[in-house]
Amino acid sequence: MNFDLHPHQQQAIEALRASLRAGKRRPMIQAPTGAGKTVIAAAIVDGALSKSKRVLFVVPFLSLIDQTLEAFAKQGISSVGAIQGYHPATDSLQPVQIASIQTLMRRRLPSADIVLVDEAHRWYDFYSTWMGMPEWRNTPFVGLSASPWTKGLGKHYDDLIVAATTSELITKGLLSPFRVYAPAHPDLSEVKTVAGDFHEGQLSDVMRQPTLVAGVVETWLRLGEDRPTLCFAVDRAHARRIADEFEAAGVPAGYVDAKTPRDERIRMGRRLAEGQIKVIVNIATMTTGVDLDVRCIVLARPTKSEILFTQIVGRGLRTAPGKDDCLILDHSDSTLRLGFVTDIHHAALDDGKPRRALGTVAKEQRASLPKECTACSYLKPAGVHKCPACGFAPERQSLIENRGGSLMQLNGKRKAVGADSRERRQEWYSMLLAIGNQRGWKTGAAAHRYRERFGVWPRDLIEVAKAPDLEVRNWMKARQIAFLKGKAKSEAGAGAHAA
Repeated sequence: MNFDLHPHQQQAIEALRASLRAGKRRPMIQAPTGAGKTVIAAAIVDGALSKSKRVLFVVPFLSLIDQTLEAFAKQGISSVGAIQGYHPATDSLQPVQIASIQTLMRRRLPSADIVLVDEAHRWYDFYSTWMGMPEWRNTPFVGLSASPWTKGLGKHYDDLIVAATTSELITKGLLSPFRVYAPAHPDLSEVKTVAGDFHEGQLSDVMRQPTLVAGVVETWLRLGEDRPTLCFAVDRAHARRIADEFEAAGVPAGYVDAKTPRDERIRMGRRLAEGQIKVIVNIATMTTGVDLDVRCIVLARPTKSEILFTQIVGRGLRTAPGKDDCLILDHSDSTLRLGFVTDIHHAALDDGKPRRALGTVAKEQRASLPKECTACSYLKPAGVHKCPACGFAPERQSLIENRGGSLMQLNGKRKAVGADSRERRQEWYSMLLAIGNQRGWKTGAAAHRYRERFGVWPRDLIEVAKAPDLEVRNWMKARQIAFLKGKAKSEAGAGAHAA
């Protein structure tokens, strides 16, 4: 069978063959989300079948059994059986078997000439036991992962084959460019770290604060551009609350967790594609095996894990007709903490040995992290002075303020006032004037709305109306929702006091 492979996919397969010829028996193939990892796997399987070899393809989730069966069928590979419960595709005579690791741990291992381990960054101790069995030591185990950075993975895999980096695939047009905004900065100082990431229970308590949850919805209304969106939450309680807030704001939303049946997830994805819902809120259950046209990622789940972070963002980087870029609304500070996904790359597998953190290296890593535009919350690359989103170029602020003839030292940075470009500020004022004319506002009402947005009066702007764009309309909508919620809360409090 002839596969129509992209150059990076063909190079990965050729590098795998060279690795096996060199005597490696545990190579790892890294291919970013959206790079066509399943196509690479299908080509490897097809090559094995052409030599009458038996293949065992192992997945970490039951839901990936059916998805892999479907993906292989699309590539013309039909001689496949499934090893999982009483699966209808069970057929031990087929030369290709797709199995869940959980099932293999409870059953007698089937024979195979090559083992492909999907999502290989998800490590199970049984893999170590299996790879170490005398009868399996010479059998190739090929890992497949978009983020093979699990600590100690290099003790079990002996070669790293990088098909391509995320940055390379974006440059080639095979993945979507992205823009990142950091509209919120949760206080995580009291949240403990467990197993390398934030303590989930404590994290949920912080992220479920009403202001943070409301901010997720209000920011999406203001910046989300009505795009099909995946929102990642901390846990069920947090996800339910966010979904309810979206619904209360008139934004149809879906909810998915680990217990959501696969057919329901498929229906949810179809509804998102058809525009029946705008947002799917989930708890890290849509980080793998998701092939939807997602154009906005809402990151409401802080993480210290590069693996989880890249898997989440990767859901929005697939290309699609009419898609110019992916919008990332990061309410978690994860991008400021870890960097852009295009900057996260490791040239070798982690062998579990402690690494010395040299001061100069740590300083360089901090210097390369993205910086937040103080005007619009857009995250710009390190070293970029003028914001690509709003055009604001901060001026160096003096740390000495002259106040009443005396000098006073300021602590921290001073935030610029009226930070958007003059052209954009004029557009905002003109659009607010148009809204005011349409709604019959009193004289000066548009100026008051402008002051709410920018913190200053529009004294240097001309009064000419202009039809409002989506950003201004969404800002007005978010402001109205906040007003109505505040009014309802005040009335409820007054009623309780009267009772």
